[in-house]
Amino acid sequence: MSHVLPLANGLRTDHPVPGLPFVDDSHLPLDEGPEAIEAVGRHEASGMWGRFDKNRADGGWRAFTTDPKQDSLGWSVRYRPGHGRTVLLMRDGDTSLLHSQWTGDELLFRAGGYWWNGETWYRPGQVWDPIAQDYERRKARMAVTVTASDMLDGRADPARAYVGKVLTFDPDETGPDNWLDHLALWAERRQEQENALELERCVVDLSSPELTGAQLIGAPEMAELGGISASTLRAYISRGNSEVPRPQAVVGGRDQWARAVADDWVEARQRSYEGVGAAMSAGDRDSLSPGAAEVRDRFAADFQHTLFDRPDVRKRWVLRQRNKESVAEIAGELSWSVAASLDRIIPTEGLGAVVQRAVMADLGDYAEEAKEKGSWNLLNMTLPVGKMLVWFIRYFPGAAYAAIGEIQRQANAEWGVPATDTLRVLRRGLSLDGKLTDEQRETYFALLEPHKATD
Repeated sequence: MSHVLPLANGLRTDHPVPGLPFVDDSHLPLDEGPEAIEAVGRHEASGMWGRFDKNRADGGWRAFTTDPKQDSLGWSVRYRPGHGRTVLLMRDGDTSLLHSQWTGDELLFRAGGYWWNGETWYRPGQVWDPIAQDYERRKARMAVTVTASDMLDGRADPARAYVGKVLTFDPDETGPDNWLDHLALWAERRQEQENALELERCVVDLSSPELTGAQLIGAPEMAELGGISASTLRAYISRGNSEVPRPQAVVGGRDQWARAVADDWVEARQRSYEGVGAAMSAGDRDSLSPGAAEVRDRFAADFQHTLFDRPDVRKRWVLRQRNKESVAEIAGELSWSVAASLDRIIPTEGLGAVVQRAVMADLGDYAEEAKEKGSWNLLNMTLPVGKMLVWFIRYFPGAAYAAIGEIQRQANAEWGVPATDTLRVLRRGLSLDGKLTDEQRETYFALLEPHKATD
C-alpha cells in the first residue's frame, strides 16, 4: 500500500509530522467544518477544487482544497472525534489521492507507510487477504507512540523557529535541522487555540525496533531478498511501481527499508499471480506450469512425428519441394492435431460436473421465488456462468449436451421445473454472450428439446 508523503504540517494540526516545517494556515476556515474547507476550492477560478466526505466508521470527516493563494498546493484535513485533527500541505495534485486513501481507520502515516488507527501501529499493507478483501494488518513490533510532550524536554527554543508562508513555501526544500525548536513554537501557538488537545495526546511519531538503524537495509539487500537485481529494483522505483514499498528512511541520500517491510514485500511477491506461477513452474527454461509443460512435451512428440518421421512430409523440406502451399498443408495438419487433442488437455468429464453445479447454483438463487409466483421466467443465470457454458458448448458440444440434460433432470427433481422451461432459461442466458450465432444456438437447443409423444 503506497501513501502520499505530506509536504508540510498545517500550523493548527494536532499531529505534527517530525522533520516537516510548519506553514501558516490561518487563511483557511479550519474551525468552521469540512463544508467550509470544500467551499474554498469550489471557486470559479480555473484549477481549483475542494471536497469533503464524512467517515461513517468513526464519526469523523476528511476534506481537501486547493490553496486560494498558491494553486499549485493544496490542503488535506482529517478529523476524528477524540483524536483531533491532522492538517497537511501537499502538492495540489496529490490531495485527492490521499483523500481517497483516508477512508478507513488510518489516522496517521509515518516512516514510509507505517500507520496508526488511534490505538495500534501497523506496517505498510502489502500482503493481500482474499477473505477480507484488504491488505493484512500486521502490527509493528513493540511500537511506542511518541507524543509532542515526549519530544519537548525544555531545551527547544521557539525563538529560533519561524512559521512558513504558503506563498513562499518551496516543497522541494528539506525540513529544518532544528525541528524541535519549530515544534516548541507550534506548542506555544497552541495555547491561543480553544479546545486544543493536550500535548500528551498529540501524536508525532512512533518508535519500534523494526525502525532502528540495525534493522534498515539498502537497495542491494532489498533486491537480493526479492530475487531481483538492484538495477531492476531501481527501475521499478523509477517507474513508480506501486508494489515496491516506500522506504522507511533516507540515509546519506540512499533509500533504506525496514527488514520487516522488506520481508512483507517478498511474501507479497510470492503470493502474487506471477509469484504463484513461478512457484508452480515445471522448472525448465520456458517457466511453464506443470500442465502447460505436459502439453508442450506431448505436442513436441506429435510434431516431431508429423514433420520428420513421415517420409512423405520430410521430403517437403527439400528446397525444391518447399513452397507456400506445402507449408500451409503441414501447418493445417499440425493445428488439426492440437484441435483434435483438446480432450487430452482439458478434463471434460470433471469440467462438465463443475459447469453443471454452477448452473444449478445460479438457478437455485431464484427457484423458490419462481415456484411461489408460478413463473419459471424468473429463473436466471449469471453472466460468468453463462459464458462458461457457452465455452463448454463450443469446444465440447457432446459433453455439454450430457451436462445440460443432467441440469434439466435435477431442476425438475428439486423444484419441479419443466425441462422446456429450463432450456428456455439457458437459451436466454447464453444469448447475452454472443459467441454462439443464433443459428448455432437454435440448432443445438433443438436437439435438447424433450421428445413430444405422439398418439
